[in-house]
Amino acid sequence: MIQKKPNEKSTGLLSLPEEYIELDQTLDSAFHILEIASKDRHTLFHTPTLSTFDGKRVSTRTMVLREFDPEKRLIRFHTDFRSIKLEQIKKDSHASVHGYDPSLKIQIRFDGKINLHHKDEVTKGSWALSQEMSKECYFVGGPPGTKIEDPFKYDPSTFNLESNDGFQNFCVLVFQFESMEFLYLKKSGHRRAIHNWTTGKHQASWLIP
Repeated sequence: MIQKKPNEKSTGLLSLPEEYIELDQTLDSAFHILEIASKDRHTLFHTPTLSTFDGKRVSTRTMVLREFDPEKRLIRFHTDFRSIKLEQIKKDSHASVHGYDPSLKIQIRFDGKINLHHKDEVTKGSWALSQEMSKECYFVGGPPGTKIEDPFKYDPSTFNLESNDGFQNFCVLVFQFESMEFLYLKKSGHRRAIHNWTTGKHQASWLIP
């Protein structure tokens, strides 16, 4: 855990600046928040929203942050291969991820692209690391979002957990962000910054809040 400095405040497991004076502070705080969120399900950034676009409409849903790699700028999510979002991503891999925690007064927004993984080494590794409880939802007998008459027929008690259906339906979304926007709310003056890697080099700038 990052050690608390004189100009920092502690919130749970996080030690964050009370004031943002340097641009690097916004990047460090954002990455620290996500690293903690990938391991702590009680943090609000553990369940950010993921938005995709199919050429006609934007769809937004809450996802579980499974892994964060700051060096490669990767965020890993899990989903059902049969879900509607997969068709959207196949048409357009561009996506955005958004999170906000009112206790931290921090919003973080990412823009980038998603790479799909299905029945490959990435999914095998992620499946092996998943808890049994998390695996169960992939055994449901049909694509998520399908209209049904009897919801009880799709409860976990009906799943055949001895089959290989769960892994067959399991998919990993690897989101690599090209830009990140950080917003910190404070009565004396908000701080907003953008970090961009589209040119291959890290560029950063303050923004009007």
